[in-house]
Amino acid sequence: MKQGKQGRRFHDRDDAAHQLAQSLRRYRDARPLVLAIPRGAVPMGQRIASELQGEFDVVLVRKLGAPFSEEYAIGAVDESGWVYRSPLAAAAGANDAYIAHETARQMALLRQRRDRYTPLRPRVDPAGRTVIVVDDGLATGATMIAALHAVRAGKPARLICAVPVAAPDSLGQVQALADEVVCLHAPEDFAAVGQFYDNFDAVDDDEVAAILASQGSA
Repeated sequence: MKQGKQGRRFHDRDDAAHQLAQSLRRYRDARPLVLAIPRGAVPMGQRIASELQGEFDVVLVRKLGAPFSEEYAIGAVDESGWVYRSPLAAAAGANDAYIAHETARQMALLRQRRDRYTPLRPRVDPAGRTVIVVDDGLATGATMIAALHAVRAGKPARLICAVPVAAPDSLGQVQALADEVVCLHAPEDFAAVGQFYDNFDAVDDDEVAAILASQGSA
């Protein structure tokens, strides 16, 4: 696992993507498949793929929000319906019935996103490829865990998790699921991903759809 020094900040996602691409440049000759977790990481994934002369697509997962606090992830689900349940889910008030209901709700949103994001082309097959899964940061790590599980099922030759910043505990959780983890900054005082960006504006569905449409069927 590669980490940068303490105190690093990023101007915006584009700056973070460029710095990640520099740390991943040894994969340029492999023509990697770069998969971004929507929505925030999509512009980042596009830039990283461009700098590495790779191929770009998305890996669709959704976090399962805690009861009474949707922003706090108590798990995540991928497009196949596989669910990661956080060890802290029960303490957050999420019982089996709640998780089943939340999973069904998020699966419906995943189907809507797939229909909107890539209506005219199939998802890119990761089999036998060097695959880099990108997010704009790891808080609980739940969505990255689900994304890595989903991609690993597609039998890539090498699976890399790449993030600009992460909570140290979350890095430990994803290490077992990837062949390599590249993280530029893992501060002990981590509270939220956005605190390490000067500009952390939301990325909306229209922007994601436009970026993916620009990729064509390549």
